[in-house]
Amino acid sequence: MTDRALVVVRSGALTTVQDRGRPGHAHLGVPRSGALDGPAADLVNRLAGNPSGTAVLETTLNGCAVRPRSAVTVAVAGAPCRVTVDGRPVAWGAPVRVPAGALLDVGPAVSGVRAYVGVSGGIAVEPVLGSRSTDLLSGLGPPPLTDGTVLPLGRPTGVHARVDVAPQPAPPAELVLRVTLGPRDGWFTPEAIRAFLSGTYRVSAASNRIGLRTEGPALERAQAGELPSEGMVLGAVQVPPDGRPVVFLADHPTTGGYPVIAVVRAADLPAAAQAVPGTPVRFVAVRRLRVC
Repeated sequence: MTDRALVVVRSGALTTVQDRGRPGHAHLGVPRSGALDGPAADLVNRLAGNPSGTAVLETTLNGCAVRPRSAVTVAVAGAPCRVTVDGRPVAWGAPVRVPAGALLDVGPAVSGVRAYVGVSGGIAVEPVLGSRSTDLLSGLGPPPLTDGTVLPLGRPTGVHARVDVAPQPAPPAELVLRVTLGPRDGWFTPEAIRAFLSGTYRVSAASNRIGLRTEGPALERAQAGELPSEGMVLGAVQVPPDGRPVVFLADHPTTGGYPVIAVVRAADLPAAAQAVPGTPVRFVAVRRLRVC
């Protein structure tokens, strides 16, 4: 019987298994999780011949290296990077056949932050609450990969795409995030609201899968004290005591007591996943949230 598995040779800075996550469990304190750059994850699945939502690998900054125990088709997309098979350069953003025992090396990101590796059949670790995603906040799902980890693969169900290279957006030189103001924008002074919408922030090196942290103008509160803990959503822009906005990403906490000044449109969050530290960030208001 064919041994369908990947052996992790080099795990990289942070490589995790991700699919579309586990929405619908916030009332249990479970974040959504899932691939931060959903379009890139969907693309590698299409290229590798997998159904949408199949589990893939998400790398961070310096890639990873894996060795399949049987021949597989793979695709790498997201952050542009050098991809090799047994030291031979192969296409990025296109389906590639990797023989059994060959070393697939996904190199450091040339630009952007996260690359995605789709493998025919998908990563078939045991699902938890309907998802195979690693959740760094709650600890659900498989742990981040380490050297020597063996990942089971599913059986291929489709044929890989017949393309040379699939087009995809470049990582942002400037991250423009459209926001709906509220629900707690009233906790900030008018000057703070103006600073939030007119100032230029930068992506902090402290950003992670939980949240994109920013450096820039501190936002002054109009009200003292703290809110009772309340529900948090994907894309919420929470302002902690230092006054610098934090954009909640896939592994965000489901509750929090710091005021949320705005919520980022979901369509803008994949670009946030690829914004390197130092990238300029602008928040642009498109409407105001009505709170009953």
